[in-house]
Amino acid sequence: GLAFTGMYPLGQGFVLLPDQVVKAADGDANIDAVVKPFVIARDLTQKARGARVIDFYPRSADASRSEFPALYQWVLDRVKPQRDQNNRASRRTKWWLFAEPVPALRAAREGLSRYIAVPRTAKWFSFQWVQADTVPDTSVVAIATEDPFILGVLSSQIHVQWAVRTGGRLGVGNDPRYQHQQTFNRFPFPIPDANKDSDQSISDLAEQIDAHRKRQQGLHSDLTLTNVYNVLERLRLIEAGNGTGPPAAPLTPKERQIHEQGLVSVLAQLHDELDAAVLRAYGWEDLIPVLVGRPGGTTPLADKPAGQAQAEEELLSRLVALNAERAAEEARGLVRWLRPEFQNPGGATAEQMETGAAVPKALEPVAVAKRAWPKTLPEQFQALRELLTVQPAPATAEQIARQFKRAQTKKVAELLETLATLGQVQTPEPGHYASP
Repeated sequence: GLAFTGMYPLGQGFVLLPDQVVKAADGDANIDAVVKPFVIARDLTQKARGARVIDFYPRSADASRSEFPALYQWVLDRVKPQRDQNNRASRRTKWWLFAEPVPALRAAREGLSRYIAVPRTAKWFSFQWVQADTVPDTSVVAIATEDPFILGVLSSQIHVQWAVRTGGRLGVGNDPRYQHQQTFNRFPFPIPDANKDSDQSISDLAEQIDAHRKRQQGLHSDLTLTNVYNVLERLRLIEAGNGTGPPAAPLTPKERQIHEQGLVSVLAQLHDELDAAVLRAYGWEDLIPVLVGRPGGTTPLADKPAGQAQAEEELLSRLVALNAERAAEEARGLVRWLRPEFQNPGGATAEQMETGAAVPKALEPVAVAKRAWPKTLPEQFQALRELLTVQPAPATAEQIARQFKRAQTKKVAELLETLATLGQVQTPEPGHYASP
């Protein structure tokens, strides 16, 4: 319930570039309530456009027109004609709203000042803070936490190695995909310990890396994170010398410019320190000398030194074993929530469950009421999509049907297969369904 594929506006008329905002608003008051920052994957990896998006959710058409007449007309003229041609009735009749507004993501962001965004497909996964009201496009995965410890672990080589292996790629040999059901939901985080110096280091270094990249991009408008990390990898190859084959060529003039503008050597140092701190948090200090600062740590690399390749396999083996250990704990009722006040309000803490301490009656988990099974087919599809966005793991049709009143497993299975055929749900394993 923390990671989500972003929202799907379905209508370019919702999107406003910086020079369009004043014209579109045309005197409307309080526009920040509905005109919000908007990011697609390219904003995170390349040059941010500073785009905004008109987001009327959850207002009715009448309320949107009454409160924001100019913005309403902007959408009426630019979005409705396109949506009138859509095959899905809900998208035609609710044309002023996003096609996929992802209510569960909105609920998860409530009360946060920021959250983590990462491109779903990119050469380099760059986890970064965005402000809480930012609307992420479907090309972005949003992770609803403001904890810098989580940002640090995600930004480390340890998580990225896992993500590259488990998330798959877009086409043969192309960029890796961040598919949060496999890459985030199943990733075994180290157990935070307030007494560990490494935990504080992880948080501090995460903040420094994010601030460093934003500062340098703010100073140099043509600097992109893709180019920065390309140069960082080239530095690794140069520093490795003959360890991975023939000596790497020196930086080109263009690469040298990126190095200077991005202060890439500083960024490399910060990442090395972060990787070491995360390995220490797991208690895997033995892997630090053979993994930290090595070229090709998160990308394929020909002639990778045998010691490094073995250490990467050992890292992944340990993560898989830890995943199995956590699954066994959860089967016993011990769940190590990343954001317990949101994910498990009023429930027992992991410490209480581990020590067997008595849980006050007031803190016992409250049973969640079943949802009503919608009557119309479009509403049934929508209900299934929304439910899957908050599922912590892939579920069977029977498990999903049980969460609705009077839903038939056979009917739910048929609808899920239809959604899977359309690419709107994933089937990570036969008979199991998950949000894309």
